[in-house]
Amino acid sequence: MTLIKSISGIRGTIGGQQGDGLSPIDVTLFTSAYVQWIKNTQNIQKGQIVVGRDARISGEMVQKLVIGTIMSMGFDALDIDLATTPTTEIAVENEKANGGLILTASHNPKQWNALKLLNEKGEFLSAEDGEMVLKIAEEQAMVFADVDELGKHFILDDYTEIHIQKILDLKLVDKAAIEAANFTVAIDAVNSVGGIAIPMLLDALGVKNIKKLYCDANGNFPHNPEPLPENLTEISELMQREKADVGFVVDPDVDRLAVVNSDGSMFGEEYTLVAVADYILQNKKGNTVSNLSSSRALRDVTQSFGKQYFASAVGEVNVVAKMKAEKAVIGGEGNGGIIYPELHYGRDALVGIALLLTYLAKAKTNTLELKSKYPKYIISKNKVELTPEIDVDAILEKVAQKYADYPVSTIDGVKIDFEEGWVHLRKSNTEPIIRIYSESESLEAANSLAKKIMDEI
Repeated sequence: MTLIKSISGIRGTIGGQQGDGLSPIDVTLFTSAYVQWIKNTQNIQKGQIVVGRDARISGEMVQKLVIGTIMSMGFDALDIDLATTPTTEIAVENEKANGGLILTASHNPKQWNALKLLNEKGEFLSAEDGEMVLKIAEEQAMVFADVDELGKHFILDDYTEIHIQKILDLKLVDKAAIEAANFTVAIDAVNSVGGIAIPMLLDALGVKNIKKLYCDANGNFPHNPEPLPENLTEISELMQREKADVGFVVDPDVDRLAVVNSDGSMFGEEYTLVAVADYILQNKKGNTVSNLSSSRALRDVTQSFGKQYFASAVGEVNVVAKMKAEKAVIGGEGNGGIIYPELHYGRDALVGIALLLTYLAKAKTNTLELKSKYPKYIISKNKVELTPEIDVDAILEKVAQKYADYPVSTIDGVKIDFEEGWVHLRKSNTEPIIRIYSESESLEAANSLAKKIMDEI
């Protein structure tokens, strides 16, 4: 059993003794600390907080605890129930709420759940704000409302439709083109909220032939819910059997998008953002952003349009901050996370699907042809385990010094850009490990770059 308290939220397993996982006591403690943080920072005593959840089995239980706690703090709970993470983010902004809570452990297995915390813009909390919430919880510095000041519970059951309509209203989403293309689309929603939202989206976009896999929102994940190639064998077979044109796979909260080619092969999570950015940049010139561990392909595509690519520290909140600073027209993360500011500043698989289908329809192409036109890069992921007494920061500093003749970034660990590829070193926050990501034009070359640095460490 595990409980992980971090600036990005509170994540843990369900069940066991207090302190062993995400217990009802922890849910109440951290929810009330979050509401107290809103009171302190916004200088208010009453307000509204949106609550959305994915379909995991513990979701209803956690939802009831969270809503009751919000009410106990004197705030109204705007309950949008089963909803994707980006839908919840949009609801916060749309309702002009004071914050939002997303009840999801993202790609973690079914025994996990989490409280993900949003600010009044519908964006994830900054590191500084997250630390303040944790401090309030640690000091138990919460003040609950008197009986006459308790908040109320409101049910808002139309936010998936509102989200989809906002996507349809985007200038670069073309329903008529998608409908005319007559695509056959396969989906794997891992029995979570994507099983509700994606068929609704595809129907709204005029897709008539939808082949569904695991679209029952019951929280019984039929395979590892992280949308990685090794977990997607069934949709690969479905693609070939049904002669589908394209396949879409999402994680339980629908903020990551993996694409499957017509032959059942994987488009590659790293290339989801690349393809969508390619389409956006053809129609709207501007800069792009991804994190330091994402593929160089986005940089190459951006520069081909005469615009600038920028890298941020790892983490959605860091990508968003960099996108705002550089006025990026598209950005995200290499794990299939699309952030399209014209809709909202959050990773959103639904808008990714709509934009990619529009691109395929208007270009009269397919994902296999699309992938072939992009630079071919392969990422290798490794780690070096160290003894606890070793000063990891000192090692990273020495690596940066050794390669000072190359472009080096130290905004998040150390990233070295070689001509033939890059290597990114990040230390673990919980154990004496250096994680090493490397990318080059082949797996062999990427592994070789990683091994070179690992040997030196």
